[in-house]
Amino acid sequence: MDKSRSAVASALNEFGSLFSLGLDVVVNMFRRPFQAREFIQQFWFIASVSILPAAFVAIPFGAVITLQLGSLTSQIGAESFNGAASVLAVIQQASPIVTTLIIAGAGGSAICADLGSRTIREEIDAMKVLGVSPVQRLVVPRVLAAMLASVLLNGMVSVVGVAGGYFFNVIMQDGTPGAFLASFSALAQLPDLWVSELKALIFGFLAGLVAAYRGLNPKGGPKGVGDVVNQSVVITFLLLFFVNFVISVIYLQIVPAKGA
Repeated sequence: MDKSRSAVASALNEFGSLFSLGLDVVVNMFRRPFQAREFIQQFWFIASVSILPAAFVAIPFGAVITLQLGSLTSQIGAESFNGAASVLAVIQQASPIVTTLIIAGAGGSAICADLGSRTIREEIDAMKVLGVSPVQRLVVPRVLAAMLASVLLNGMVSVVGVAGGYFFNVIMQDGTPGAFLASFSALAQLPDLWVSELKALIFGFLAGLVAAYRGLNPKGGPKGVGDVVNQSVVITFLLLFFVNFVISVIYLQIVPAKGA
């Protein structure tokens, strides 16, 4: 019983520390001076290591969703709605999730390892002694870079996923291009794209924040850096699916379906 209570208390303490860091990041985003050079460098790095994996993962994601939905719609005699169902699934759900998984796995792990190595070399403590805020100098540019990269990559993943779904529907399932596009234009609406970009923005913030938090709190020397890198990716994945569920429920309650 004591161990379980200790584990719960430790988890709550970690969550509180993560939430506190998130508030510090939001506050320091609006403080000068803004680290523009660091932001550009981090954005370019995250985008360069994420763009190709995201594109390659988006193709099978779109194809699998289209093939599965195509099989289901054919069973219930609703083949004409296959385009709308697959495209909306890709844009609303698959695209921001795939984008953030790639960013967390590639860019986020690098951010965590970089900050973790700085922490064990006591560079972070030296910055604090000199009166330099590590959050403003190091964390904020990385979180903003992850957010911007996530939003931009989300658009690319959406296009690639939809194109892959269109190809597999028309080629593999003998669908008609006109029906695919017509059903999409009949049921899709602009808020579907906005909620996808909003998800990508929030998920990018979470990925950068968790990576920075774990990187600033390694334990056990160099081995601890490797441990916190793995932990940051796992924690991001767990938060990602939970937050995605919450946003999806709120969106479906607020924005009525087109034609409803």
